[in-house]
Amino acid sequence: MCGITGWVSFHQDVRDTAPVIEAMTATMARRGPDAGGVWLGAHAALGHRRLSVIDLDGGAQPMTDRPDRPQVVLSYSGEVYNHHRLRAELRSRGHRFTTRSDTEVVLRGYLEWGGSLVDHLEGMFALAIWDERAERLLLARDRLGVKPLFWAEADGGLAFGSEPKALFAHPGISPRVDADGLREAYGLLFNTGPTVWAGVREVQPGGLLTFDRSGRVERRYWQLEARPHTDDRDATVEQVRSLVDRAARAQLEADVPLCSLLSGGLDSTVLTALTADELRRTEGPGARLRSYAVDYSDQAEQFTGDVLRTGHDTPFATEAGEFIGTDHSTVVLDPRALLDLDHRRAVVAARDSPIGVGDMDTSLYLLFGEIREHSTVALSGEAADEVFGGYPWFHAPEALAARTFPWLLVTGDEAAMPLDPGLAAALRMGEFRADTYRDALAAVPHLDGESPVEHRQREMQHLSLTRWLRQLLHRKDRLSMAQGLEVRVPYCDHRLVEYAFNTPWELKSYDGREKSLLRAAGRGIAPASVLWRPKNHYPSTHHTDYNRGLQDLAREALDVPQVRDLADGSVLKATLDTPADQLRWGHRLRLERVVDLALWLDVHRPALAL
Repeated sequence: MCGITGWVSFHQDVRDTAPVIEAMTATMARRGPDAGGVWLGAHAALGHRRLSVIDLDGGAQPMTDRPDRPQVVLSYSGEVYNHHRLRAELRSRGHRFTTRSDTEVVLRGYLEWGGSLVDHLEGMFALAIWDERAERLLLARDRLGVKPLFWAEADGGLAFGSEPKALFAHPGISPRVDADGLREAYGLLFNTGPTVWAGVREVQPGGLLTFDRSGRVERRYWQLEARPHTDDRDATVEQVRSLVDRAARAQLEADVPLCSLLSGGLDSTVLTALTADELRRTEGPGARLRSYAVDYSDQAEQFTGDVLRTGHDTPFATEAGEFIGTDHSTVVLDPRALLDLDHRRAVVAARDSPIGVGDMDTSLYLLFGEIREHSTVALSGEAADEVFGGYPWFHAPEALAARTFPWLLVTGDEAAMPLDPGLAAALRMGEFRADTYRDALAAVPHLDGESPVEHRQREMQHLSLTRWLRQLLHRKDRLSMAQGLEVRVPYCDHRLVEYAFNTPWELKSYDGREKSLLRAAGRGIAPASVLWRPKNHYPSTHHTDYNRGLQDLAREALDVPQVRDLADGSVLKATLDTPADQLRWGHRLRLERVVDLALWLDVHRPALAL
């Protein structure tokens, strides 16, 4: 896993601006702590920071097709899981390879197929290819958007990077936030394209962007389609098991230590079981997969359920690890350590955004730091809830009936952070949400003759896969890469996603529960207690000292003039005055985001053009 960056200009000789690409590349050092490099041409500069995972001695980037007078230059982040098959195919077509890396497969694949290369790749990736022959830049992103890729216009050209901070190292791009950016941040609608930063956009998941002397062209090479489903229940369960198994096994390859994130929930347990089985098959019956869970020192005594959490994870994770036979560890965090401003500042700097989930972000960042002491790659269960219908909004009548994004019933205006009334009125957030929701529904594909139930559930799944999931993937990518850890997400395999998206809802919920198909596929490889356990969100601390400390940090944040200009102090006062042992999670999230806003303003120093 890596960080990529670069820029193209047809108005100057880029070779005269080497310090620019070096500065842009340096911002990606945490994403790629093992090596770095830049390439300079007359009109293009590419930078790369590497986290070495496959072919540790080969695969250095930026990679060129030949050492002298290269025609094609590649800067690439991610993993292509079918690179062995593609390498064999390319060899049969006359290509010669000098490394074992998947990077070289991507490069040679472009030489063979041009922009159609992306149709051949299976995996998670963000890539930039400069074609000297055509004087054209190609940017591409994997189908589900696991790996990030941002771009902005710069001095008549175009700059790109794995994170916005790389763009801000370019002298022609500055961190600026306007009203549209605040809508994107605090609307919680998770659009892909526009960002909180004025002028900075994302390459669409499943998208291509080309830039040459004629200008910029964007297109999608993949998106969800509605197709008939003909398998019966037994065949569907078998196909789900096969697709999950194939994805898990394919993503086990690494030349560095690998582990699994095992929370004790259905998703991570099934994934860990399949991965551990493959490890024993390839390395011998005594091979043991490392697995990790996170907990808080107070959780066993002070756990209290809420809308997102139904129970304490650790006993289930421990049982699952023993059942599967992993080398399991629980990273136990002191809730008070989550108040450390150095940790929180690192999280906000990694996210490049004022919007996060407070202690859950900080604990994930610290968990990844602990894991990185032993492993470089981790497998995670992200996307199973979106793929198989695990969230409450797939099942709650009020969510199904609501004419808005379903997660706003849980994380709406109050949770986002109450904005100053005058600012909120100027932003017209209600209108923005209504317009965005209408456009989002218009993008959902349907089959003729769908029942009202099927029609609505297809909408819910499409919204979850194309919006809610994207912010989870951003969170996982930014916080893991900030610790130099690569996280792979097998449930994002596009073939699995396509199959499940077109499986009727009556099959997805055939046993009257959430994720019926995954539960059926997991029989025999996960303990019964985990198979039938209700959906449980990532854990949050319940310690009163944490609540009290957070209230103190929020009071300090509200002393910052820019924070006072943006936040509604009168609403927040009630939350600040609530006894610490009575502070509800949703209200606490307001304070988390006030603290993060103050840190974000200090870290990024954005110009506010409101």
